[in-house]
Amino acid sequence: MEIVDDSVQGFFDHKEPVYTVAMHPKENDIIISGGGDDKSHIWRADTGEKLVTLEGHTDSVSSVAFSVSGEYVASGGMDGKVRVWKTNTGELCTQVDGPDEIIWLDWHPKGNVLLAGATDSTIWMWAMPSGKFMNIFNGHAAPVTAGQFTADGKHIVTVAEDATFIVWDPKSAAANVKLTGADGRFHSEPIICVSTDKDSNLALTGSADGTAKLLNLHNGNIIASLENHSDSIESVSFCDVLPLAATGSVDGKVSVWDIQTHRVRHTLKHDDAVIKVQFASNSVNLVTCSADRSVRLWDTRSGECLKKWMGHQDAVLDFAISNNGDTVVTGSDDGTCLIFKA
Repeated sequence: MEIVDDSVQGFFDHKEPVYTVAMHPKENDIIISGGGDDKSHIWRADTGEKLVTLEGHTDSVSSVAFSVSGEYVASGGMDGKVRVWKTNTGELCTQVDGPDEIIWLDWHPKGNVLLAGATDSTIWMWAMPSGKFMNIFNGHAAPVTAGQFTADGKHIVTVAEDATFIVWDPKSAAANVKLTGADGRFHSEPIICVSTDKDSNLALTGSADGTAKLLNLHNGNIIASLENHSDSIESVSFCDVLPLAATGSVDGKVSVWDIQTHRVRHTLKHDDAVIKVQFASNSVNLVTCSADRSVRLWDTRSGECLKKWMGHQDAVLDFAISNNGDTVVTGSDDGTCLIFKA
């Protein structure tokens, strides 16, 4: 088998699966990656040079994220700990705990407030870098598979394995909107993923039932059921510049949807399960990664595959895209991170 490597740079210190990667919001050459070695590493995308190793978790690092300014970086672990560091020095600011295994982290879009979702059905919120506890959000009854602040920072949207979708008030921790599987039009199986649009009006959920639901996040109205997959939807993303959204599934397909007509515009194909889909910011270009070991760049207007990047020896589990959309950093089951350039 010929080994193709389209990457321009890489980072090889993890030696265990890399579950999560993030790119500094302002200095896109600064990368953090976290993985099965219970560590995170901050390194440079341009040289591959390691800047600092962040230790202290006692189980796999499941999520890493830079604060909106990039001044701080957080890591969440399957040990239930969240650790926050100064990006430039690697100095530990605080460690907080409370939930059990951390599934995802998200920073507030305007300030140093950190959100974490856990397998014990809770979501926690802290002020950083002090680590001061702010709120706990109770309302799901199963692992909280995904969640985020809306772009305007005024709401929190979360989904869980019990087929529930909740819109929360960050200040009061009240559930303003809740949808459950009891509604026959909503999901019947675990919800895996959620995304919100840049105007903070719409949410898109993807489920193990193979459907995605387009929702009004202010009143919980189900606008449409998007159905074009034969297996679980693992990842969803909204386009910033056109009324488009993408869904990626275990069936190996990526569907590009017109969110005004609720119709499929394009069906894009990988050779194995799709793990993540994400639009580049302010672009119609979509990046996707798969268990087929490839990362692909698509023009969602035409459906054309602009790039197929190879180089990993196993499934690509996560990626991050630079602000200008031309650089992608990946993390893989093969224990490496690679850099690809459009």
